[in-house]
Amino acid sequence: MERRDFLKLCAAGAAATGAPALAADARPQLYSRTLLVDEKGAPLRAGRVPPERNLIFHYPFAATPCFLLNLGRPAKGSAQLKTLDNRPYEWQGGVGPGRSIVAYSAICAHKLTYPTRDISFISYRGEKSVRNKFGSVIHCCSEHSQYDPAEGARVLAGPAPQPLASILLEWNSSKDEIHAVGTLGGEMFNEFFQKYAFKLQLEHGGSEHRPVGPSARVQELENYCRQQVKC
Repeated sequence: MERRDFLKLCAAGAAATGAPALAADARPQLYSRTLLVDEKGAPLRAGRVPPERNLIFHYPFAATPCFLLNLGRPAKGSAQLKTLDNRPYEWQGGVGPGRSIVAYSAICAHKLTYPTRDISFISYRGEKSVRNKFGSVIHCCSEHSQYDPAEGARVLAGPAPQPLASILLEWNSSKDEIHAVGTLGGEMFNEFFQKYAFKLQLEHGGSEHRPVGPSARVQELENYCRQQVKC
């Protein structure tokens, strides 16, 4: 979906339902148009994204991680969600040949847990478990917040006060390429940079706030971090 078409769709949806105009922080936040590439630097083809695997890339800043997921089934067409400060927004579903590809900020909305090079307490879980009774969720082991990636990362369980911010994707069907173009929902980037300021500065040499350029590398979470905590 082109950005201009997406924004028109949001406006048309609000008008059709009689909803009031959304505040600025509930509207799509547009950043760089960034092509997702594989570990060799070639464009990532939507048709080749493996289902139910944890893939990670950084967007819209050098230090802000995101999950790219192929759910293996069409994501729900739309979902009505709210941010922490009660501002509504509408998530528009997945992209790709089967509308099964989604992306979200990998920064937990509760205590800002995120995947690092050393360890990740947050990841997508396809299987059910004692802690993960729903299955097919993004699960944060820090406080057991669980998000439904098929419905805009809606909170299913745990103390998270809002969904994960959605990463807006454009899919070029003729080239089978995917671009990240912005975010939707409750961004927590400012809080993230404040909480981890010293650590991020050491890890990124002061470039943690640098906007991502024309491409962003996508890789398996297991290749990105040394250990994944399962709970």
